[in-house]
Amino acid sequence: MENAAKEQFDTESPEPFEEPRYVILSRLLDFLDLPATTLQSPARDGIIRSKMRPRNGTDGGFAPRYTREALAVDETCEEPIHFGPLEPLMEDPTVTDILIDNFDKIYVERKGKLEPTDLGFESETHLRKLINSILAAVGRRVDDSCPMADARLADGSRVNVIIPPLAIDGPSMSIRRFRKDALQLEDLITFNSLTPEIGTLLKSIVQARLNVLVSGGTGSGKTTLLNMLSGFIPSDERIVSIEDSAELQLKQRYVVRLETRPPNLEGKGEITQRDLVK
Repeated sequence: MENAAKEQFDTESPEPFEEPRYVILSRLLDFLDLPATTLQSPARDGIIRSKMRPRNGTDGGFAPRYTREALAVDETCEEPIHFGPLEPLMEDPTVTDILIDNFDKIYVERKGKLEPTDLGFESETHLRKLINSILAAVGRRVDDSCPMADARLADGSRVNVIIPPLAIDGPSMSIRRFRKDALQLEDLITFNSLTPEIGTLLKSIVQARLNVLVSGGTGSGKTTLLNMLSGFIPSDERIVSIEDSAELQLKQRYVVRLETRPPNLEGKGEITQRDLVK
């Protein structure tokens, strides 16, 4: 194990980067057996550096100390993502969706309605730099061989990216933002999203432990409804959630949150929802 690791990760003086950062990060996370979301964890520095330190003892374990990979992660950990022209939108609590159609077309959704903005990126290259920064932070990438990717920001926002040749008019990115506090039944009734009678029925269905299927199009309120329904689950119940991108805000004490994993650069390591259900 030690010899193989040393061959893959040279601990001599690091050479200049010859690979894109997303490749380096993906390889390192696979090697350290860490989830991609580690890079967005508040404790990321300690987690990664403790894994990198060579281990003493007889377990034969080995982790690189001074490598190109280590430097890449250090830089990523120390440099926050700068959203450029999107910064004011990311700070606006009324914005639920940010939609970028190429570098010069940015829209937002407020209260279910799309609005144009006068914001834009300097160029397509400027937009691609932001896309690469967001994806590199979670060990993912987009390129000609893999022109679509999903990611989750540290605040829980969900990001979807599509680039040419699939996106004909240029890179496209959407950022779905979520409230820090989930809406309650009373809120949905106030917003005329539910009637009191339907609210009572849904509450009874959950408390009776009946099976429930929540279905709908993008932005129709599935996550909002599920968050509201989860509030009716007794606090002494154990809950296991399985998601492609973790979005549910489960407040109970006994919660296990599971998230699928896409394949790595070699096409290996994919974990599907079916795998997690098993």
